[in-house]
Amino acid sequence: MNNESIKSGYVAIIGRPNVGKSTLMNRIIGQKIAITSNKPQTTRNRIQTVYTDDRGQIVFLDTPGINKAKNKLGEYMLGAAVSTLADADVIMWIVEPSDFIGKGEQFIIEELKKHKQPVILAMNKVDSVNRDDVFGFIDAYRKVYDFAEIVPLSAREGTNVDTLLEQLFKYLPYGPMFYDEDTLTDQPMKQIVAEIIREKALYNLSDEVPHGIAVVIDRYHERPSGDMVDIDATIICERDSHKGIVIGKGGAMLKKIGSSARIDIEKLTERQVNLKLWVKVRKEWRDSDTQLKNFGYDPRNNG
Repeated sequence: MNNESIKSGYVAIIGRPNVGKSTLMNRIIGQKIAITSNKPQTTRNRIQTVYTDDRGQIVFLDTPGINKAKNKLGEYMLGAAVSTLADADVIMWIVEPSDFIGKGEQFIIEELKKHKQPVILAMNKVDSVNRDDVFGFIDAYRKVYDFAEIVPLSAREGTNVDTLLEQLFKYLPYGPMFYDEDTLTDQPMKQIVAEIIREKALYNLSDEVPHGIAVVIDRYHERPSGDMVDIDATIICERDSHKGIVIGKGGAMLKKIGSSARIDIEKLTERQVNLKLWVKVRKEWRDSDTQLKNFGYDPRNNG
């Protein structure tokens, strides 16, 4: 590929929690990198994933869902999302199909007005509403912001995802690729594994526990034989009562989280995985600068 015919650039993915950002990215990349859950605060760090085809390369910057911060972790996440916009060539705002534009959407619109890059509105989950209603929803958004393009789609079904890629490439600059053609993410494997374990905890645990959970990989060892990975991980929670819920009766919940995480990690690494999980309590870690840094949420990384 010569640089004059290919396009390469950064696309920031923004949106409120649970609009399907990670599902869309996983659909485009074709491999599970971002964790998905129907609970808020699923994505905490900025995750770079890379899509390459004959047209060039898109580096997606997935961001934490933008909403009002309630603690230091929330402030970190908001900072990560907002700073990502400055780094992007194109901004992709993902919304659910609705003509209700509430405070959360207004907050995002005000942020977008501070930037000059083209903004593509991706209206996700159109498979969940009446098709005729979608035109009215698009019209409502067209009135509040001057979007470069509006694409209705379904990340879950894969509908119109090709059209979205077409529009993204249309607005990217020409230039050399940033990564090798076979690169899918800049995330270290340890971080992806920690996120997979956290996803399984989010999925299996009751509502009051997951927000206060972090996962730390204490050991990640690939055996010389190349067919086995040993992983020791600690699930951090904020209260003693939460620790009991995470472990479960006779260790049943921890076992459930571990076995479902192991399946996904084995698919990703294409090796057998020996996964051991522990649970520790770190009270109010989401409001502790030191603990946040220890668990990989350093505001200095938002720049």
